[in-house]
Amino acid sequence: MKADEILTIAAQLVAGNRQATHGPKERNFSNIARAWNTYLKIVFPEIDITLTALDVGLMMALMKIVRAGQPWGRTNPDNYIDLAGYAGCAGEIALAEKDEEK
Repeated sequence: MKADEILTIAAQLVAGNRQATHGPKERNFSNIARAWNTYLKIVFPEIDITLTALDVGLMMALMKIVRAGQPWGRTNPDNYIDLAGYAGCAGEIALAEKDEEK
């Protein structure tokens, strides 16, 4: 599989199927951030941290990097497709936040 094929599949997923299934990226990632924040406050009450939608996108990309780094994950195209997708989603959220600051 070529790089452009990985990116094309990722683009199709985040713009089409996943968008229809999971809803708008920012809203979905914000909901995940709220759930993770609740969990973190219960399990680690001494840590004062609040995750954002952008954090979720970056952390999901990091999860895919870790999976791809495992011997069993190196040749799984899903890891690279999802990594590209999460990076794109995180970039979209970050740039939208930047535009909102203007």
